[in-house]
Amino acid sequence: MPTISMFYGIIIRMYCAPKEHNPPHIHVYYQDDKAIIDINTIELIDGKLPKNKLRLVLAWAELRHEELLADWKLAQNGELPFQIEPLK
Repeated sequence: MPTISMFYGIIIRMYCAPKEHNPPHIHVYYQDDKAIIDINTIELIDGKLPKNKLRLVLAWAELRHEELLADWKLAQNGELPFQIEPLK
């Protein structure tokens, strides 16, 4: 599962497997915490993150929504997603 972005100790990854289960989502890792964020709704759908880190991830996902959807389409075709600019 390639890393598509990293910022403030947060790692964002996306599976690259044809027919990966819907909804479109990203996997987020911060220290020992893991979460899954729905790309369409920009909401936490599984796991947990510290509240301040979750806010950062959701803000980043909102800003990068179109890029995340484009990466999801690539991943669905078994292609590697592009790196996405981190939150600064």
